[in-house]
Amino acid sequence: MLPFFNTSGPCIPGEHYMLPPERRLGHVLALIEARRYFTLHAGRQTGKTTSAMWLEEHLGAMGRFRAVWVDLETAREKPDVGRAMTVILAILDDALADRHPEQSRPQPGEIAAMLATPDRALLAYLKRLARLSPLPLVLLFDEADGLVGESMVSFLTQLRHGYIERSKAPFPASVVLVGQRQVRDYALREEDRKTLTWLGTTSPFNITAEAATLGPFSEAEVGELLEQHRAVTRQRFHPEAVARIWELGQGHPWLTNALADQIVRRDVTDRAVELTAEHVDAAKETIIIERRTHIDSLVRRLREDRVQRILAPMLTGGATEADVLDDDFAYAVGLGLLRWREGKWVIANPIYQEVLPRALTHVRQGQIANEPAWYVRPDGSLDMHQLMADWQVFWRKDGHLAAEGFRYLEAGPHLMLMAFLQRVVNGGGRIEREYGLGRGALDLMIEWEGRRHAIEVKLRRDTETEQEALEQLGRYLDRLGVEEGWLVMFDLRSTLSWAERLTHREVEHRGKRVHVVGC
Repeated sequence: MLPFFNTSGPCIPGEHYMLPPERRLGHVLALIEARRYFTLHAGRQTGKTTSAMWLEEHLGAMGRFRAVWVDLETAREKPDVGRAMTVILAILDDALADRHPEQSRPQPGEIAAMLATPDRALLAYLKRLARLSPLPLVLLFDEADGLVGESMVSFLTQLRHGYIERSKAPFPASVVLVGQRQVRDYALREEDRKTLTWLGTTSPFNITAEAATLGPFSEAEVGELLEQHRAVTRQRFHPEAVARIWELGQGHPWLTNALADQIVRRDVTDRAVELTAEHVDAAKETIIIERRTHIDSLVRRLREDRVQRILAPMLTGGATEADVLDDDFAYAVGLGLLRWREGKWVIANPIYQEVLPRALTHVRQGQIANEPAWYVRPDGSLDMHQLMADWQVFWRKDGHLAAEGFRYLEAGPHLMLMAFLQRVVNGGGRIEREYGLGRGALDLMIEWEGRRHAIEVKLRRDTETEQEALEQLGRYLDRLGVEEGWLVMFDLRSTLSWAERLTHREVEHRGKRVHVVGC
């Protein structure tokens, strides 16, 4: 039944619930009007291709530009310049033939001659195309950041030459490179960076000042999108469900659509049933467990060194190493992993906050024998005392060794604890995680049958004391408005025996009851 919530590919009017693309493209249109060369970058499945296709249609309807959207997907991972240019020119020529048949373009014989010199083939083609076009050309190169090595260098260099010379010879008026990354993150090899030193200047892409991005949906826009479903089917998202979708996805287009699609297409097909926040939470769990395409792509990024250098200390609350550059943060932001909030870097949304540690610990979690039912009291409440006692047993027997096998080695203890808790809490509760750089601790909160259990996780070294950890936990408990909490202290001082490390006692701090669990 049409329309529906789209979770794959660009949105199509009439087929999908969608918001007007132009809302997020005002700055992009202004750059094109100014005839600039720039990047349009954003994380996966945030509407880049939908936006590029809309720009092609909108600019063409204006009658002042000839806009061409070119998908470079099939040119990905082709380092050989000759092969890459052959594919790029074929894609570009096909796009013109299919969607702009009225536009004169180079003939096959001309193209063959151009490809005899691959390092100038694109430059020659675009010069000839611009000369034949009665209107200024706007090129939208989608998946541009998928080019690699010498092909990427040649592609960008040819565009640069054409840009510089366009006052003397016809060339496209504006070029937009659409992808997940800014141009400065395209070429990662050191030799490529040396070749492309001009990318750090304002010519030709104004990389520093003019890289455009796509913002998330606002909370009101999430509500507007969900309201389209009610208008068609009469099935209503309760305001609390709308708020929960916004809270979990923070307006990320794919996450918003994926949650809604899971609910209305799989979980609640009876259109007479009002959709609730509980339906949203169930959909979130399904999306994470099934590792839908978007989530799986995110997980693969966790293996990249540039991402690991930032996320590893975030998981522990530590600080990044001295070799982490601003560009590494820009790269993680471009991927949609991070955002800047209230003066600090944070994981982009609560779903990603949950996905990251669960993905990193998935294999380990599946090897933990402890069953959720072991920790449920007769009244249905969670037995935290038994849970933490068994955690200590597990940590001494298997956990501390398994933690050393994580790629994120420094965060191993934190990840192992989260794997253990996730294994147990999956039986009827949920875990919320709050981590960031420079805090020196990880905040966890277990929700079980309406009760909240706050946990502060701390690595203890010689320079850190239990008192500092208690102060942090006290502030966390105040913020949550609860009177009891748990402090898990991983003692990294090598001189201590297991008997000295594995302790469990109760203290009072600032009027709060705190269970201190030594590991």
